[in-house]
Amino acid sequence: MKLEKNKKKLLMVAATLAFGFPNTASAQQTTQPTQVAIISTAVPFMLIAPDARASAMGDEGTGDPEGIDAIYYNPAGLAFQPGRDVALTHSQWLPQFNQNDLFYDNLNFKWNDDANFGGTIAANITFLNLGTFIYTTEASPNPITTFSSFEYAVTAAYATKLSSDWGFGGSIRYIESVLSTLHVANEQSNGVGESVSFDLSALWKPDSTYIAGIANALQVGFLLSDVGPKIKYVDALQADPLPTELRVGASYKLYNDEYNEITLATDVGKLMVHQIAGQPADPLPKSLITSWDDSTAQSFMWSTGMEYWYDQLLALRAGYYTEGSHVGGRSYLTFGAGLRYDVYQFDFSYIDALVQDSPLANTLRFTLGIKF
Repeated sequence: MKLEKNKKKLLMVAATLAFGFPNTASAQQTTQPTQVAIISTAVPFMLIAPDARASAMGDEGTGDPEGIDAIYYNPAGLAFQPGRDVALTHSQWLPQFNQNDLFYDNLNFKWNDDANFGGTIAANITFLNLGTFIYTTEASPNPITTFSSFEYAVTAAYATKLSSDWGFGGSIRYIESVLSTLHVANEQSNGVGESVSFDLSALWKPDSTYIAGIANALQVGFLLSDVGPKIKYVDALQADPLPTELRVGASYKLYNDEYNEITLATDVGKLMVHQIAGQPADPLPKSLITSWDDSTAQSFMWSTGMEYWYDQLLALRAGYYTEGSHVGGRSYLTFGAGLRYDVYQFDFSYIDALVQDSPLANTLRFTLGIKF
């Protein structure tokens, strides 16, 4: 692939490769109806559903943090998970592009030990390889050299129970985005940026002390993720915001007997990012307020999914994801299955993009988990 030496175009490529559309975050309308700012956040890969179970259920997980992927969707859920787990997810990302060097990997680890830790500790590494690009000059299309682009994040999390039915969790994270190791156009800096962020989350799981019907069946979760400073690729004036997101979710066990379990879950999310056309994006914490503007109704992301387990051995899953026009306007169906044997669990998911020639079409994720 050929790539012009322009930082904004590098970000556009990263966004397209991460989500299959050119604007990564939101197109937020200002007080002037004809003026629309397309916000390109840095590191859009942080919004990719990192495991096969949740992605098979419409990318939900904040209200249903049952697996080790809770470190992404709702770290508070880790407080209710006993033992130790490790899980690895791999996806040949956006297979419609037919690029073998475009892939996504996610590695999770968690260890619950109430006696020593007072809760659960967890760690995560997320990596998106964007591929190899050809470096040319503006004067000639002749290749000069090549460079590789990739982005990764390293996360550490902790979760504990505040009571038998309330959990709290938090994460800290280091993020690095290597869009180009070469200097960009006339800029003195290259296309490498870094930042740090944190997450805060809570989970309510009413137990047997609550009324029948919600006890041990209902879960309600909250997450504020990727709160941190902007990423600077060139200079501070051109820094790009992180994809800070607010998510609220709930799940409910519709049916549960000795052999069968059916769970319905839904999440709603919103990017806490705001920008007026021609101006830098608002910094945190200002954007936590200003992102609630006239475009809010078209800025929500909705995820709904259902999971069926038979005898805790075989799972079938399906879901639906949709988002407002100011965050890309994508909609797709998701499907998947899971198989559990002894200490091992294997999950996969599939995306039906609903539109012809979508880069997201036929995207598969595979997750292998081990308890020990």
